[in-house]
Amino acid sequence: MSCRKERINQLFNVAKQRVLILDGSWGVMFQRMNLTEEDYRSERFTIEKYPGQMKGNNDILNLTRPQNVAKLHDEYFAVGADITETNTFSSTTIAQRDYGLDTQSVIDINFEGARIARASADQWTEKEPNKPRFVAGSIGPLNKMLSMSSDINDPGAREVTFDEVYQAYKEQIEALNRGGIHMYLIETITDTLNCKAAIKAIKDLEDDGLEQLPIWISGTITDRSGRTLSGQTVEAFWYSVRHAKPFCIGLNCALGADLMRPHISTIARIADTMVAAYPNAGLPNEMGQYDETPNETSSKVFKWAEEGFVNILGGCCGTTPDHIRAIAKRVEGIQPREPVKNENSLRLAGLEPFELAV
Repeated sequence: MSCRKERINQLFNVAKQRVLILDGSWGVMFQRMNLTEEDYRSERFTIEKYPGQMKGNNDILNLTRPQNVAKLHDEYFAVGADITETNTFSSTTIAQRDYGLDTQSVIDINFEGARIARASADQWTEKEPNKPRFVAGSIGPLNKMLSMSSDINDPGAREVTFDEVYQAYKEQIEALNRGGIHMYLIETITDTLNCKAAIKAIKDLEDDGLEQLPIWISGTITDRSGRTLSGQTVEAFWYSVRHAKPFCIGLNCALGADLMRPHISTIARIADTMVAAYPNAGLPNEMGQYDETPNETSSKVFKWAEEGFVNILGGCCGTTPDHIRAIAKRVEGIQPREPVKNENSLRLAGLEPFELAV
């Protein structure tokens, strides 16, 4: 395995030269494989020990079908992706309770997910040294929220505590780091307080001696209101997490490129760091499928790059290697966005942003 610090230095250098490309959807690609319940279980997760359906728990494939996971990393790198995500979007003990998984199995999923992705990135970098590849450790949202009540009749009701969320993320983050990732990607954030628990876990682990890695934070605007599920505007969300000094901030999921555009332009206007966007392939149809073609998606996000909104582009739900290939070709040669200068002012946020000029 090549030196991680050297590769991270390459990440920052390359990001100054061109728009980087993230991979696309993983769920849609696993669906195309038509995997069976047995494929998901293998010998480790027998129905006697783990009753209930395991099919659909794509993260567990890191342990039961690693060759399928490696194949997807390779497919996205082959069409022009610079960055691939680990297959660990739901790999916390909290999310994996739905499948009855124990803590050690969740830790193994994260470590192996990082290891598989890193092996693919290293192979492609060795083959094409002028185009180094990078791995983002996917730290997805939870199915439990700290900012919102779980009971409509009890505003204070919560299914988890901050300490429980913090611990779950801490276990995931440490395993991803030890598996060899180049950066953390806290993504599809619907609840800013959950995100803060992940940030605290990263910072505390670094204080305890874990190697420091860049942090990428990606929020999700859930509807046309322009707010996260926990109620914040895009600007308020940025002010809430900028203390983490992320190397990149952005948005993903929920919206197609058309509806995401005004929110990405807002972040581009205020963020003193890199900006990333990976929208869905439009909105789902009546059957839950995504109809937007690679040409349509790439045409829309190309304009973001052309107008200087972004440093990293990719795809979320419904996007395929064909979408990523089209995006990579469209933005080739376009200069990346220049981060805005950090002004000396006090910025605070609740649901709305507040700025006090000094």
